[in-house]
Amino acid sequence: MSRIVVMDHPLIQHKIGIIRKKETSSKEFREMIGEIAMLMCYDASRDLPLEDVEIETPIAKTTVKRIGGKKLAVVPILRAGLGMVDGMLAVMPAAKVGHIGLYRDPETLAPVEYYCKLPSDIASRDVFVTDPMLATGGSASAAITLLKEKGAKKIHFLCIIAAPEGLEKLKNDHPDVNIYIGALDEKLNDHGYIVPGLGDAGDRIFGTK
Repeated sequence: MSRIVVMDHPLIQHKIGIIRKKETSSKEFREMIGEIAMLMCYDASRDLPLEDVEIETPIAKTTVKRIGGKKLAVVPILRAGLGMVDGMLAVMPAAKVGHIGLYRDPETLAPVEYYCKLPSDIASRDVFVTDPMLATGGSASAAITLLKEKGAKKIHFLCIIAAPEGLEKLKNDHPDVNIYIGALDEKLNDHGYIVPGLGDAGDRIFGTK
């Protein structure tokens, strides 16, 4: 059974408040997205296994902990998911990065895949999928289905803002995936946007309107 965690850390909530404001610049928005991802990654990596290893300090030999044998991958859903990658890598610098390109059909709101490039050993890695927004859940669910088809077994999904509809779809489609959410909002509107949300995350990250 998956973990579903809605973050309540004051630093995360403060920074989410900043990115919700319509007057926040693209530069500040990008910086905040990266910082929120870094803070969320700290919690999302909580269950990584540790192993003992013997080292020598300047004073004596001792046994310390290190992440045990697990290899990590960060896989953003293009394009907005890219905004979270640097923050994730700040915490997990040895992780490899894959990319999944999906766009939402404006008529059906269904996800359409246009790009997929993953580490060749994705099946042996803990995979952290990133997308700032979980709206209908269609793109996130499709990306995770694609990862499973490529052999990924241990998958975590990180989003900054989620709608209840998207969360429900994702946990029903993929009950084995851990889901980490910065803030759970009220609903989707008729256009599939999260309310109150923050608008289009991709446009705000990259300055395209």
